[in-house]
Amino acid sequence: MSTFFGSLLWLVVTLGVLVTLHELGHFWMARAFGIKVNRFSWGFGKPLWTRRGKDGVEYAIAGIPLGGYVAILEDPDNTLVEPMRSQALTHKPKWQRACVFAAGPLMNLLLCVLFLWVMLVVGRPDYTPVVGDVRGLAAEQGFKPGDTLLSIDGDAVPTWNDALMPILRHGVARDRVPVEVRTADGTVTQRQMDFSALPAGTSDADVFAATGLLPKHWLIPPVVGEVQAGTPAANVFKRGDQITSIDGKAIRGYPEIGTAIRAAAPEHTFEINFVRDGQPLTARLKAQVSGSSHIIGIGPASTESPPFDTVYALSPLAAVPAALKETVQLGRDTVTLVMRLFSTSSAREGVSGPITIARVANESASQGLAWFLRFLALMSLSLAVINLMPVPFLDGGHLLYLAIEAVRGRPLEPNAMMVGQLLGATLIVCLMGLAFYNDILGLLR
Repeated sequence: MSTFFGSLLWLVVTLGVLVTLHELGHFWMARAFGIKVNRFSWGFGKPLWTRRGKDGVEYAIAGIPLGGYVAILEDPDNTLVEPMRSQALTHKPKWQRACVFAAGPLMNLLLCVLFLWVMLVVGRPDYTPVVGDVRGLAAEQGFKPGDTLLSIDGDAVPTWNDALMPILRHGVARDRVPVEVRTADGTVTQRQMDFSALPAGTSDADVFAATGLLPKHWLIPPVVGEVQAGTPAANVFKRGDQITSIDGKAIRGYPEIGTAIRAAAPEHTFEINFVRDGQPLTARLKAQVSGSSHIIGIGPASTESPPFDTVYALSPLAAVPAALKETVQLGRDTVTLVMRLFSTSSAREGVSGPITIARVANESASQGLAWFLRFLALMSLSLAVINLMPVPFLDGGHLLYLAIEAVRGRPLEPNAMMVGQLLGATLIVCLMGLAFYNDILGLLR
């Protein structure tokens, strides 16, 4: 299956499942309070199939499978008469209306916990959090290649995926946190990562790279692939040569070759040790200088990531508190990100639209069930947080109107509600425009 069609398929699956189940939360809560539901539809647009159930609800399947909707009886003009009047959402107590509006986001929260629980029971393939190389801040603060991260700020990090989120969280906040590591010789020790020392102007998206911690699985083997004609390497190296050291310094990964070349003076003669067909060889050459670039003329043999080397799994019982804890922490991170949208430009650069969602959905699905479940959990949680924002048109906006009604003792005037709806629609359109802009910009990069 091509990347395009795969991305489209998994986008449909993601939105179809999460949005439909979100609406199902509203549906179930409305039915529990005796509120009449006119239609429950999977998909948008013209219905392709309909059936009226014994409960009086019209169930439909529509042609655009990107979610669904529930049509609940309302009486904004106060024109209904009994028995329909008492079945309208408008005439139910405020607490019941609040429960109906909150039921959709609550369903998404429960789904997040469920997806994470299943992921933990199934087992998520991942990488052991071993440091492959250190640069910049990480090197300055004592981290070494071969360190295995054990915990960050007291929280265990059994895999690189578990380490990434706290690094980003504390990096964005510029915190100073303790990091427990097991060194290459097996000694367990504690180091400090002071994120306040990150370079000025580091964006949220660049925080992890700026720390200088390179995961071991990111290290491309120092094996020669391409040899460019007309460069110093042209008559020296061949495809398959493995570089072992430069000027006596061991080379563990391909990026270290460029680091060693750039660090030397322009006229420096490098002594490069390498292995060809099991035979150790040595070459001496100077780099070709072009502006600020130092070129020897080789490229890596492979840029593919190595296979996962561990599986993080828990028993069904142990997975329950772990899933709840991760949901709470991811929820805090999501709320923080939403708050930062209105204060920092780097956070706004992270707003993603359907193109990015489709691409990530496809990548997650290609990594296996556990990774796709984690993606669904993150998306479900994001839907919950976004829908709880106090913005008209969203569930949080309806809850805001109910709170104002409770304080005033009467609903807002129609004109005031109309202004709120207009402002809410404007904000939503702006966020959608920003998401599409970021998507398109990402395609052009």
